[in-house]
Amino acid sequence: MERRHERARRGSGLNLVSLMDIFTILVFFLLVHSSNGEVLPTAKSVRLPESVAEKSPKQTLVVTVNDQDILVQGRKVASVGDVMNANVDLIEPLRTELEYQARRPRGGSEGAARDITIMGDKEIPYRLLKKIMLTCVRAKYENISLAVLSKEQG
Repeated sequence: MERRHERARRGSGLNLVSLMDIFTILVFFLLVHSSNGEVLPTAKSVRLPESVAEKSPKQTLVVTVNDQDILVQGRKVASVGDVMNANVDLIEPLRTELEYQARRPRGGSEGAARDITIMGDKEIPYRLLKKIMLTCVRAKYENISLAVLSKEQG
């Protein structure tokens, strides 16, 4: 009986190495997932203009425009060359895709379903940007934001 009591008094020790590994992983996880602002998906072919805007972006539908293509959520909907050569202001494939995206259920509030962000290369012509914005308005996306790179005021 005395041997049994002695074994119970010794108890089991904690393995501190395993505990430290768990806490290290937890700290790295929290550091990676604790950003305050939303991050827009960027493409290497799009160079955003710089601005001193202080408002951080919201999670919205993203229209990306580079020198060759117009993409909605990363999916090509039109070619910039075809849009620029057309004599109409409305980009029909873009309007069709935007209306489809509006019908899809999205996470978040109902009002956010009609917000849109245009990520356009800083070298795209104003005429193209105007056509894209007009198409967004015709597809009932009234709250249009333009993505920019934040630069320091100086």
